[in-house]
Amino acid sequence: MLSDAPPDAGGTHPHRCAVWGHPVSHSLSPVLHRAAYAALGLPGWGYERRDVDVDGFDAALAGLDASWRGLSLTMPLKEVALAAAETVGGTARATGAANTLVRIGDGSGGGSGGDGRWAAENTDVVGIVRALADAGAREVTDAVVVGSGATARSAVAALATMGVRRVTLMVRAQPRPETVEQARRSGLTVDVVTLGDWRRADVVVSTVPPPAVGGLDRLPPAGGSGTVLLDVVYGGGRTPLEDAAAAAGWSVAPGVDMLLHQATEQVRLMTGSEAPVEAMREALRAELARRG
Repeated sequence: MLSDAPPDAGGTHPHRCAVWGHPVSHSLSPVLHRAAYAALGLPGWGYERRDVDVDGFDAALAGLDASWRGLSLTMPLKEVALAAAETVGGTARATGAANTLVRIGDGSGGGSGGDGRWAAENTDVVGIVRALADAGAREVTDAVVVGSGATARSAVAALATMGVRRVTLMVRAQPRPETVEQARRSGLTVDVVTLGDWRRADVVVSTVPPPAVGGLDRLPPAGGSGTVLLDVVYGGGRTPLEDAAAAAGWSVAPGVDMLLHQATEQVRLMTGSEAPVEAMREALRAELARRG
């Protein structure tokens, strides 16, 4: 059973990290990061979670003392975190979203917030690429992305690195213009369809809550062994979209695989050590089994 320290109970660990979001109680990030610290032999590192919304983000960040080394950001904080950073990594800049903040320097600049400087990164892109590859995605050229928000932009960036040439954005109304522009800057041809209007694709990545995805009965049959669906939602068992994809012959990349791989990159960025992937994977499996 996870036990979370109070949000700002200093002194427990000389190096502190956390996941922030709203809501955040469901997050599996503490399981992954704590397993990494244990496997790496880093007893001085601690990882917490804290419910922070957009309105409270700036004050929460300013209140962190010099012991804080890194933050994992989940919804709805990926854009506000980017705006708060002193430096921005190329992937975070391209996607307009940051799921990771890493302290710049040693935080010894004085005051309650140390030097107060953070670097923004986006490890969701790495997580999506590796999760799709693990599920067998190869030689992909056409993709469907459900949604057009911050996570959808990470999916577009990931797909571009995998060789996709055409992306279809499946949205309820109009796609966010920054997502369309990012896809076009990446050299992708962009189509837009309404929810449930499925097009041929080698890969589908859904970035929205399961109730928002309609027309599952029209999901086309898989085109081959490399046809993969990734639903980034996790925590409630198989989603209806995953069930529909499996019934249509698609390979399914579990959303927790994306979570695992983006966390391994966060561990590397925050601690400076290569992440112990298998130890983290085993801890994740054990926690999912415990939750049932």
